[in-house]
Amino acid sequence: MVISAIILAGGRATRMGGMDKGLIQFRDQPLIQHAISRLRPQVDEILINSNREIARYETFGFKVLQDENSEFLGPLSGMLLGLKHATHDLVLSVPCDSPLLPLNLAERLYNGMLGSLTDIAVASSDDNAHPVFCLMKKSILHSLEAFLDAGERKVSVWQKSQAYCEVSFSDCANAFVNLNTLEELRELELKL
Repeated sequence: MVISAIILAGGRATRMGGMDKGLIQFRDQPLIQHAISRLRPQVDEILINSNREIARYETFGFKVLQDENSEFLGPLSGMLLGLKHATHDLVLSVPCDSPLLPLNLAERLYNGMLGSLTDIAVASSDDNAHPVFCLMKKSILHSLEAFLDAGERKVSVWQKSQAYCEVSFSDCANAFVNLNTLEELRELELKL
């Protein structure tokens, strides 16, 4: 199992007051550092998608990719970059604002993909899909390009148009908590 990962940190973070989410401190480290630390043992390559603070993201030691379109097209833009630039045929996508992502995310998504003979595996918990936590085959790149070219932006709509499966992580549902506001971030810090 050889996998590349792309960490999505390219959004506007409007609910964070426009602050760059990946660089906000959580438990004395930038949020993105938590994602990197949890991904590093799981994958063979890490890429970062960011559209601001490029030099700061480069200090983490990984290739930083900017959206090809300056209109902030959402997570699919970053996923597209992962599919285009990853060295390996499997690409794991995760957001930068989920510091508790599962330590076996790649393995479980890979096993789900193999078991269902699909091209994309999406994490779910308690009957809720988490579309940006997904493992994709590079072979679906052209379908994503066509979807974006048609003006579409909804991650789950594109995913479900592919050979798709969901992999249950209900045993660790809290791993998918994503921090959209400073209040949510502080509340999670207090809980831990």
